[in-house]
Amino acid sequence: MANEHIKFGTDGWRAIIANDFTLDNVRRVGGAMASYVLKNEDAARGVAVGYDTRFGSRAFAEAVSEVLADAGIPVYLASDFLPTPAISCVIKRNGYAGGVVITSSHNPWDWNGVKFKAKYGGSGSPAIMKLIETELYSGANPKGQQAAVAVTDFKPAYLAAITEFVDLEAIARSGFKFGIDCMYGSGRNLLAGIFTQHGIPHVQIRNELNPLFPGINPEPIEPHVALLQQTVVREKCSAGLATDGDADRVGAVTEDGMFVDAHKCFAILLKWMLDKKPWPGAITRAFNTTRMIDRIARKYGRELIEHGIGFKYICDIVLSGKEVLVGGEESGGIGIPRYLPERDGILNSLLLANAMADYGQTMGQLVASLQREFGPHFYGRRDLRIERPVIDSALRRATSLNSVGAYKILKTENLDGIKFFLDAPTHGNGAEAWVLFRASGTEPLMRLYCEAASPELVNQILAAAVAFVQEKGAGA
Repeated sequence: MANEHIKFGTDGWRAIIANDFTLDNVRRVGGAMASYVLKNEDAARGVAVGYDTRFGSRAFAEAVSEVLADAGIPVYLASDFLPTPAISCVIKRNGYAGGVVITSSHNPWDWNGVKFKAKYGGSGSPAIMKLIETELYSGANPKGQQAAVAVTDFKPAYLAAITEFVDLEAIARSGFKFGIDCMYGSGRNLLAGIFTQHGIPHVQIRNELNPLFPGINPEPIEPHVALLQQTVVREKCSAGLATDGDADRVGAVTEDGMFVDAHKCFAILLKWMLDKKPWPGAITRAFNTTRMIDRIARKYGRELIEHGIGFKYICDIVLSGKEVLVGGEESGGIGIPRYLPERDGILNSLLLANAMADYGQTMGQLVASLQREFGPHFYGRRDLRIERPVIDSALRRATSLNSVGAYKILKTENLDGIKFFLDAPTHGNGAEAWVLFRASGTEPLMRLYCEAASPELVNQILAAAVAFVQEKGAGA
């Protein structure tokens, strides 16, 4: 595979194992990252390398470590599977020059990937990722005086850092019981270990090692959380908490088994911070994230910043010097920059439990309270695996649309994809309906996102959007 065919997405490079994701290509990406560090950072401070539970992740991490060490960069290789945010945490705390994580996050079992984490403890900014791509395309493979690869246990430092942010005694006193779904990912046993240590009732599922992720993609959304939904109801839990394959994203379940999407998780945490924490700062959200966040920001008099899709855009805002309270995205990534400019599914799970304890409400009660105060907001997404000519045709045709299904288009926004605001009913003070068409930058995939004032409206609008994309005779 030629280097120019390795494309970086919003948080690194991903590909199918043994097809494009090979040891040779991973070494090429490692060489580009090594060259970036040598030219732009204090390479003597070393680079942390982590990996998840996917097939071959440890071997790929060792290959990257060898490339970095051959370039003269000291390497600190994780001794075990580790959440991606744990690497970000130790980068910042230990002053490393950066970090590399072998993971494909929430992708299906046959994918793997490489993420770069910058010295500030977060996703590489768009500018950094562009520099790494430039090094990749030039075939960079620097050599220097051989450096050491030190196998390091990062878990104690990471667990100490996240538990500093949480009132575990309050969670224990609440008497709430929690379901925990590790989704076979690298968050395995971490949340359960914290709860066990502090006497917090819980039941954990899918914490065994199984790189096939049987029956699911390790993404904390429906239908993949079905087992957690069943477990929460059967075990009489007050909430269920799920993290994705590399544990940087979060999803939740109410006590009666209803799924709580990332938008509601974000809204719960935002309102809790505004009510309970004297922390300043603006609020940021991605282009495909619920506009309930806007209503909460308005009520509390906080600035709201909308940005492109991908956590690296939140990093860019923070690095510009802007004080940010919290930033969030549709896929379950929520970051609190006073901790790290990074999303963290384990920390956010703990904070959701903390919010429940402080309000004295179950997960379902928290969601119901939000819907009453800020209006009913419901969300849906459809992922269409279709070829690029069909995607390009749909995006081209969408520019001349006047309506989506039965609903007239009121206005259009193009920050990241094409978003249409529709004249659908709001049922009083419910969500203003919108639908977003967006192509993946790294896969033959089109995602359709929708928010409206009822689940029925969401499904109706998404069905019309899918029919439009798949319209016969509308190829390239």
